[in-house]
Amino acid sequence: MKKFLILLLLASPVQADMRHSITTSAKVTLDAAYSSANRIGTTYSVTGNNVTPSTTVSGTTTSGAIGGLTADSVTAGVPAIVDTDFAITTAGSAYSMTESLTMGDAVQSATTVTGGVVPALPSLGSTVTGSGGVSGGTITSLSSGVHTCAGTMGAGSSCTAQTIVESVVD
Repeated sequence: MKKFLILLLLASPVQADMRHSITTSAKVTLDAAYSSANRIGTTYSVTGNNVTPSTTVSGTTTSGAIGGLTADSVTAGVPAIVDTDFAITTAGSAYSMTESLTMGDAVQSATTVTGGVVPALPSLGSTVTGSGGVSGGTITSLSSGVHTCAGTMGAGSSCTAQTIVESVVD
């Protein structure tokens, strides 16, 4: 009987699932060149105590007028400034006066990207520029199916190569 059971066990079919895969991939990545700029606007303000403001435009003086920005004369997107003159109202008394001017950025030509490089940077109030990646990396496939990265990998460029070998027996 024992021999019969052993023979029965040896004659039983055995099942096993087996899966094997090899995956290889490689890529070269280059960052794009970019430029972002924001112009600063022109502002003018004046405040004071015991002073009398006046302006002179085209030879005509106007007492009590405050100068500032004029849209009558705009050059490259920046308005002209009308100056304010100040005279002390009551001589011998304390006075104070503050005048502030922020001259805005002129309109500049657009920044372009040529050959992956920004050749002329804008000079505005807030400018962020990135030159982008430098091409030169190459991918080499070896006969074994493995990829390698070679060449000159400059700033803003990268190469990623990977091989995944998976063997599963269930």
